[in-house]
Amino acid sequence: MGFLEDRDMTDVPSIPEFYKGKTIFITGGSGFIGKILIEKLLYSCTELDRIYLLMRNKKGVKSEDRLEKLYATPCFDRLRKERPGVFESKVFVIAGDVMEPGLGLSQEDRTLLVNKVNIVFHIAASVRFDDTLKFAIQMNLKGTLQTIELAKEIRDLCVFVHVSTSYSNTNRDPIEEVLYPPLADWRETLKICETADDHALRVLTTKYLGELPNTYTFSKQLAEQMVCENKGQLPIVIVRPSIVISSVEEPVPGWVENFNGPVGIFVACGKGIMRSIYTKPEIVCDFIPVDVCAKNIAVAAWIRGTKKLEPTDDIPFYNCCSGKLNSILMKDLVDMSKLVAEDVPLDGMLWSVGGKITANEKLHYIKVLFQHLLPALFVDTLLWLLGKKPMLIKVQRRIFCADLALRYYTNKQWTFDNKNFIALRSVLKEQDRDSFYYQVENVDIIRYFKKCCFGGRKFLMKEKDEDLPAARVHFKRMKVLDKVAQLIFYGVIFYWISSKLIRIYNTSFV
Repeated sequence: MGFLEDRDMTDVPSIPEFYKGKTIFITGGSGFIGKILIEKLLYSCTELDRIYLLMRNKKGVKSEDRLEKLYATPCFDRLRKERPGVFESKVFVIAGDVMEPGLGLSQEDRTLLVNKVNIVFHIAASVRFDDTLKFAIQMNLKGTLQTIELAKEIRDLCVFVHVSTSYSNTNRDPIEEVLYPPLADWRETLKICETADDHALRVLTTKYLGELPNTYTFSKQLAEQMVCENKGQLPIVIVRPSIVISSVEEPVPGWVENFNGPVGIFVACGKGIMRSIYTKPEIVCDFIPVDVCAKNIAVAAWIRGTKKLEPTDDIPFYNCCSGKLNSILMKDLVDMSKLVAEDVPLDGMLWSVGGKITANEKLHYIKVLFQHLLPALFVDTLLWLLGKKPMLIKVQRRIFCADLALRYYTNKQWTFDNKNFIALRSVLKEQDRDSFYYQVENVDIIRYFKKCCFGGRKFLMKEKDEDLPAARVHFKRMKVLDKVAQLIFYGVIFYWISSKLIRIYNTSFV
C-alpha cells in the first residue's frame, strides 16, 4: 500500500502540524459524521486555516442560517466552552448542492476553492434504502463525480477522502479492504438514469440492482469504482464506515442524532411499542461509534496527505468497523437494551419494556398484528375519544417500514476485514495518541450502552435527566400493570379451557 508498510515516519509531521494552515472543504458537513469531524478538527487541530462547508438552502432556510443552527447543536458545546470563537473565525459556508451541476457553485466560489483548498472530505450522501434509483445515482454517484471534478482543478490538493460504506459490496463475504468489480458500469448507469423516464426506471430497478439489496449500496459501489479510476492522479483515500452510532467519549459521551442501530431498538422497546424483532439471534452486529469514525477519517487524511503522490500509488481502503475487535450478537443486543432501559427508562412509557427476537417470519407477522397493530389501534381510539391526536398507528407504521428496509441486514452475516483500519492507528506518533488513537476492543459494552441510552433520552427524545426518578417510578408501575394484564389474560384462558373441559366431562357422564 505504501502508506503504512516500510515507511519512515521520522520526518512525518504530527497530525496538528499537518493540518496547521490547511484549508479544508467538506461536503455533508451538516450530517452525523460531518458534525463530529468538524468538531474534532477544530478542537484538536485549532491552527488549521479554515473549513469551507458546502451547504444548500433547505426548506426556505438560507445556508448561512443553517450554519448558525449547526453550531448551536449540543455536539459543539465542548468547542464553545474550551475553544471560544474558533468555529466563528474558521468555518465558512459555501452555497451549493451536490445534486446541482458543478455542485451548484458560483464561479467566484469555485475559483476560491480551487485556489485555497488543500484537503477535501466528501461525506455527502443519501443513506436511505428506499430512494429511487434515479435519486440515489444523482446524489451518491453524480455528486461524487462532480466533487472529484472539482478536486482535479484544485491547485494544491494534499488529499481527497471519500466516505463510502462497509456495505457497498454486500454480494461478497468476507468483505476486504480492496476495490471489488462493480455489478454495472457507472457511466452507463448514470446515462440511463439521466435519460430514461421514471416509470421505466422503477420497472428496471430490481433487475438492475442484481445481487445488491437497495439503491443505496448499489450507488455507493459505483461511486467507489468511479473514484478509483483516478488512481495515481489524485491523492485519494476511501473510508468505509459500518453502522455509525453514538459517540463513546467525544465531544460528549452518547452523542447521537438518529435512530440507527441499538438506540432505535432501545427507544422502541423502551417505550413499550416494539414486542417482536425479526432477526436471527446469532447474527453479529457491526457498529462503529461516530467519534471513532471521525478520528479514522482525520488520521487517514493525515497519512495520505503527508506522502507525495506518485503515479504508481494505490488507493488505500479502510473498513471503519468493529469487525472481530468487539462483536456483539443480536440476542445480546436486545437483552442488553431491555436491561439498560430498566436503569435508564424513557418518559411516558406506553407499556412495559418489551421486545423479543422472532426468527420465524410468519410468527413475526402474527406478533406484529396482535402485539403492535391492535394495541396501537386501541390506544389511538382512546386518544380520539379524549379529543387528542391519534399517533401510535403512524409510529408503528414507521417501525414496520424500517424493519422491512433493514431486514436484509438483520438477517444476514458478513465478515469485515479491517486490517488497514487497525494498522493505521499503530503508526500514530506518540504526541498524537491521546487525541487521535481510536479503539473499540476495550469499550465496556454495558457502560457504553448506558451512555447511548442517556444520549438517546437527551438528544433524540429531548428528555431531561431530572425527570429520571419519575420515569423510574412509571417504569415500575408499567411493569406491575403488565404482570396484572398477563395474569388476567392467562387467567381468562385458563378459565375458558377449564369450563370447556368440565362441560365435556359432565356431558360424558350424563
